[in-house]
Amino acid sequence: MNALNFSFIIPVFNRPDEVNELLESFTLLEGDFSFEIVIVEDGSNIDCKGIVASYIDRLNISYYFKPNSGPGDSRNFGMKKAKGNYYIILDSDCLLPKHYLQTVKNSLDNEFVDCFGGPDAAHQSFTSLQKAINFAMTSFITTGGIRGGKTKVDKFQPRSFNMGLSKAAFEASGGFGVIHPGEDPDLSIRLINLGFKTKLINEAFVYHKRRISWSKFYKQVNKFGLVRPILNQWHPKTAKLVYWLPTLFCLGFLASIILFGLGIDLGLKLYALYFIVAFILALISSKSLVVAIQAIIAIAIQFFGYGYGFLKSTLALKFTKKTPEQVFPHLFFMHG
Repeated sequence: MNALNFSFIIPVFNRPDEVNELLESFTLLEGDFSFEIVIVEDGSNIDCKGIVASYIDRLNISYYFKPNSGPGDSRNFGMKKAKGNYYIILDSDCLLPKHYLQTVKNSLDNEFVDCFGGPDAAHQSFTSLQKAINFAMTSFITTGGIRGGKTKVDKFQPRSFNMGLSKAAFEASGGFGVIHPGEDPDLSIRLINLGFKTKLINEAFVYHKRRISWSKFYKQVNKFGLVRPILNQWHPKTAKLVYWLPTLFCLGFLASIILFGLGIDLGLKLYALYFIVAFILALISSKSLVVAIQAIIAIAIQFFGYGYGFLKSTLALKFTKKTPEQVFPHLFFMHG
């Protein structure tokens, strides 16, 4: 294994304030080694060129502006421009803890893999909404369990908000595809099929702000649900029954309401018990009553948004003779 030279790849779309906060966190990183940062402005109307310029004296940054072609293609663009041999891909709405890069380097020095992923967490400065959504997206009691915490996952599929990729793996795979969201598990699966190893580095977490409203959160998780059956169609060996759980959760809730109308309340009692447990866990985790209440709303949106999207996509792909690109054109950037 050659010496690791890290290049951070960060696609940006109309988020100059977020880039400023992220770059500030870079200046606080611990460890005596150099790295470069590649900012790829993906056709933004509000660019971050001025923000980047203000950090030139403190950080090794390259800035590129290109027409809008989606985050996956922008990451590919950045990796082609990067000078390092190991790329770390971040979303612009992340902050790095001081130990991040040292933790990544130690882990790769101890057990090298060509692709890694790290979890996300909520910083104490985040709003109650951000903390509630983070709980829903990362807790073991929701669909977030496999996505990022300490759960044991075979052939881990990293997510691109916090993902490492060797130059060799990028060149062999061709990088990200044009689907979005879903471009990161698609790449992870293709890398695994090519024989590259992946792993989760639990301690290499990022603070993930997720600056979204309830409506935007629903739209996001609904797209996650729409994408999964497409990935199952492309990579049938990865299809698992567990992906049906949010849909079954929703259908079970509707069945419980019907049964309640018939005088049977066991189903609703079980759902009430689940949400009580979730509330208690969120309260313990956040130490905030407001966050715990909002976490229940976030979990409900997560399950119903994802579950409905998954069912809709599954039926559409099964009973139409159209391709995924024809059925759901809004999930694809056709500029890759």
